[in-house]
Amino acid sequence: MRDRFRELIKKLVPRGSVVQQAAKGGVWMTMIRFLSQGSYLLMLLVLARLLSPRDFGILGVALLTLSAMKRFSDVGINTALVQQKAEDIDEYLNTAWMLAIGRGVLIAVVLFLAAPYIARFFGEANSELTAIIRVIAFSPLLSGLQNPAVVYFQKDLEFHKEFVYQTTSSFARFFVGIGYALVSPTVWALVAGFVSVSASKVVLSYVLHDYRPRPSVDRETLWELVHFGKWITGSSITQFLHSEGDDVFVGWFLSATALGFYQYAHRIADMPASQFTAVISSVTFPAYSKLQDDPAALRDALLGTTRLVAVVVFPVSAGMALIAPSFVPVVLGEQWTPMILPLQLLSVFGLLHGITRYFGGVFNALERPDYNMKLDTIRIACLAVVIWPATAQWGVAGTAGAIIGVYLFPMFPLDVYAVSTLTRAHPLEILHEYLYPTVGSAVMFGTLWYAHGLLDVTPLFELLFTVPAGAVVYTLSVLLLDELFSWGIKRDLRYVVAEVQS
Repeated sequence: MRDRFRELIKKLVPRGSVVQQAAKGGVWMTMIRFLSQGSYLLMLLVLARLLSPRDFGILGVALLTLSAMKRFSDVGINTALVQQKAEDIDEYLNTAWMLAIGRGVLIAVVLFLAAPYIARFFGEANSELTAIIRVIAFSPLLSGLQNPAVVYFQKDLEFHKEFVYQTTSSFARFFVGIGYALVSPTVWALVAGFVSVSASKVVLSYVLHDYRPRPSVDRETLWELVHFGKWITGSSITQFLHSEGDDVFVGWFLSATALGFYQYAHRIADMPASQFTAVISSVTFPAYSKLQDDPAALRDALLGTTRLVAVVVFPVSAGMALIAPSFVPVVLGEQWTPMILPLQLLSVFGLLHGITRYFGGVFNALERPDYNMKLDTIRIACLAVVIWPATAQWGVAGTAGAIIGVYLFPMFPLDVYAVSTLTRAHPLEILHEYLYPTVGSAVMFGTLWYAHGLLDVTPLFELLFTVPAGAVVYTLSVLLLDELFSWGIKRDLRYVVAEVQS
């Protein structure tokens, strides 16, 4: 048994052609996301029973301030290093390390001093929010101390090392967060779990790679990194405003409790689809970087990626919208029922986000990170027009509706047009890859919706019935569509499996 396990691991070590490395990397990244995000989701589900929505909202406010500082100071160090065509980037690492440490110190100092004013801005001047912000402010400082050579895990497609790096820190968060909550069920359980991730990664980064950084800075290297990162910085700022600006608005305009409902619904609705896409994106970014001089191969890779993403994201998002009324009371408890409608609405956002999330990796790989910033700027401007009246009228459900409306038009057509232009794929070729998953998901949704109308059962039974039944109906629909219209999804899956095993 041990020999078979070692042989399996040996086969999965990414080597061979770019396609083979990407395919094997995809297996590792799937395991990483399944274990790390799965453990995170499980922790949130457990803590939802022990903590209140307000506790999640308070931490949400603190993390929003940290995220803002990180985004506004992001110079894209890792992105720049991965994008480098040179295999050996050791000459960049010392400078990158010092840049990361300096950024961490800056964030920690600013947040520590600004914490009382931030708490007052969100109407929490007399709460423990100030102390929480000051504690999590040290997280980016810890992140800056990490061994910069961990970037090789992605650059060289060594995702088996990335697996250990990511999952170990995720398990630390899981056990620390739940362990703390069992002893003291307060918001500090969430804080402890969050900080444990950064602390464990510092240790792991030096255990997993033998490179040892030194405190030195090369001016030419520093200029090169900063010059590349100017668009990453701009894109990071606009990405924060469009992806978390709605959270900031809800926390300020409504309350921390409303933010707890909104963020929790947002996280659950978006996590399944977007995390799968994140697997694809983390693998395809270095792969696209290696294919940037081969337009035909790049176009084929994009269409193949789109097909694989769509076949998973569409049914997952449709299923989430369907099971929300039974999932929330059964899994989270009755105190979370106000988030059912936002969860259903945000499932549509999870779909749109999932099928476009990897586009940013394409832009970066093709040395056009400015596309991310420009598209995000349009998105922010559109959202700014509608979010206030929608939230004032319908609360967090109105906020969810606003971001979905902006995503549907004009952003989705613009995203598809931009990525198709860069990769020389016709927009209709990309949209065509969404056709069959849409049909299969509609069949699944309609069948189960009809079945729900015929059944008079408890929410628990409904939840247990819907998930496996939906998987069966969708799988049969996909197989039938592939057989009738020569879709090609079975061929693609066999190809991926063959590349992994080679």
